[in-house]
This record gives sequence, C-alpha cells and structure tokens, in this order.
Amino acid sequence: MPMQMGFRWYGEGNDRITLQDIRQIPGVRTIVWALHDKMPGEVWQPDEIAKVVNKIKAAGFNADVVESVNVHDDIKIGLETREQYIENYIQTIRNLAPFGVKVICYNFMPIFDWTRSDLFHPVGDGSTALFYQKDMIQDDPKEMAAYVMSFTEQYHMSFPGWEPERMAKLDELFEKYKDVTKEKLWENFRYFLEKLMPVCHETGIKMAVHMDDPPWDIFGLPRLLVDEASIDRFLKMVDDPYNCLTLCSGSLNANPENNVAEIVKKHVDRIAFAHIRNVKHFANGDFSEASHRDCDGDTGILDILRAYHDGGYEGYIRPDHGRHLWDEKPGSVRPGYGLYDRALGIMYMLGAWDLMDKEQTEKECR
Repeated sequence: MPMQMGFRWYGEGNDRITLQDIRQIPGVRTIVWALHDKMPGEVWQPDEIAKVVNKIKAAGFNADVVESVNVHDDIKIGLETREQYIENYIQTIRNLAPFGVKVICYNFMPIFDWTRSDLFHPVGDGSTALFYQKDMIQDDPKEMAAYVMSFTEQYHMSFPGWEPERMAKLDELFEKYKDVTKEKLWENFRYFLEKLMPVCHETGIKMAVHMDDPPWDIFGLPRLLVDEASIDRFLKMVDDPYNCLTLCSGSLNANPENNVAEIVKKHVDRIAFAHIRNVKHFANGDFSEASHRDCDGDTGILDILRAYHDGGYEGYIRPDHGRHLWDEKPGSVRPGYGLYDRALGIMYMLGAWDLMDKEQTEKECR
C-alpha cells in the first residue's frame, strides 16, 4: 500500500471547509476526523460515529484515521477513577473498528494540548500563522488559556484539548497534577497503553501518540515526548506493533536540536501517522509556523519526506498547521487549519514524492 495523503476535517457545523472543497485537492484519500463534541472520557457511540463516517465515505474518502480520542486527565494523573475511563476508551476503540478505522491519534500532554501565544500572527507577506512567544508562556497559565478560549467563545469553535469545561477548572486541574512527576507520568502512560494493547490487536487499530507541542515542560507541567531519546523510551516501554507514533515534524522541530529526518529513518516502521509542518525559528527562542516549502522554515521538510519515501513508508500523512491566506481571518477559519495553505502543502509534498518515485524507478531500470 503506498503512502496515503489525508486532510484534517472538523465536521459539518464545526468547519467552514467542506468535503466538496477537499475533493478538489488532488491526491487526498483520507479524511482525518473526530467527534469534536465529545469530552475526554466519554464513549463514542456507534450511531454518532456512523453519522460522520457515512458522510465522509459518501464524498469518496476513507475514514481510516481518527484525531483525536482525547485521554481523560484522571488516566494521566493515575487516580483510581482511571479504570472506568480506560474501559470507556476501550469501548470507543471497539465501536470505531466496524467503521474501518485503522489509526487513533491522541496525546498524553497534561492539562494543555498545543500551546501558542498568538493564533493569527502576521508573517510578513500578508498572511498570518500560529506563533509562540517564549516570554509570554512562563508564569500565568490562566492568561494564555483565556486568550485561546476567547476564540472558542467569540467564534463558536471547539479546540481539541481546550474544552471550555476543562479550562474552567484550571485551578483544580493544577492541584491534581501537583504530585505528578515526569517519572510518574511515564508510569501512568505505560499502564494506560498496556491496558489498550489487547483490544488493539483484537480490532486491528493502532494507537499513534502525537508529540508534545511544544517539546518542553510548560507551567511546571511535565512533557514526555520531546526528542529522540524520549521516543526511543516510549517505543521500548510498550514494545508492540500497535503502539505507534503520530510523528509531528513541527512539534519536534520547535526545538531546533531535534533532527526529525533521522528519527523517521530510525522508527519508520512504528510511525502510523505523519504530520508535516514547517517551523521558522528566531534567535530568542520564539517560533512561527511557516509554509510547507523547505526553504521557508528550518524543519528540513525535504529531508523528512525523503526519509519516509526511502524507508518505504505506507502509512497516513497530512499537512499540519498552515498559514491563513487571502480572506482567511479570525471567525472565517480555524487557527492553523485554513484551506489554501494546507492544499498548497499537499501539492508540494506530492510533487516531491512523485519526483522521488521517478528517481527510484529510473534507478531500478538501469
């Protein structure tokens, strides 16, 4: 099976981009989807799943990849109540299997999902992009949460990992996490995955963890999947072919010391899902999202694509965060998930992939 190009879609009523829009992007076969109205810990019911999957398949796509089935905080903290939430997660896996789902993308980040200081930062060419200003994300998590949640409230957008119900309880959540060290979080992670592996084998669904974004501790909260060494540890901790990665080039390369192409080469057989995102670094530690073109950022997109191609990658791949172009402004587009720059990114990636295919064929014919 060749590499499959996907596109993240937030669903009818939750995304102004339609399935018909996505159909016009050449090469897209997979819609990456989720039930975005579900809270972490809730069971995804078959009728809810069917409603979305049937629309995706009717539009000519597969629904092989789900992003995200979020993990309840009690599992990450290691409370006794985690047992019921793990059972709920297992039931969701079983409910997804009959609909052809092959991969579940999730993360194990405490409290916050992705973290940015500006959702529509001017890039300099008239477009905007997600931006991380290092000195703004240090002391007060409530200030950052209030900024992100203002978009949720004003524009009626739900952000995975930023559920208003959870953000309203920040003090309570931080209190629960106060004794969760990095080692304790690793142990709770292992416990969760070992419970899931039997049902993954039963259903054929791979669990593919997303890297922590950004790849360092924030507000005193530990982050685990931040570099090559931690990825090595994760894969050895539960050494099972159904325990996989959603390897996100942008999350890892927010730290310029991470060489994503080398990580791909090392673990290509355990990468079930690939996010391709480009990052531009600044000397003071700030970073901005950039176009997918290799020279527009510092991530090494072409080296990463070659590592996947030459490694025989047959999993799923999608453009990750893109810039907001032309008339894409707050209220008309989800931050980081506009139509146009992601479409451009797909064509850039497929063009590079086609060229590598041609080079390989010509080499084999000599």
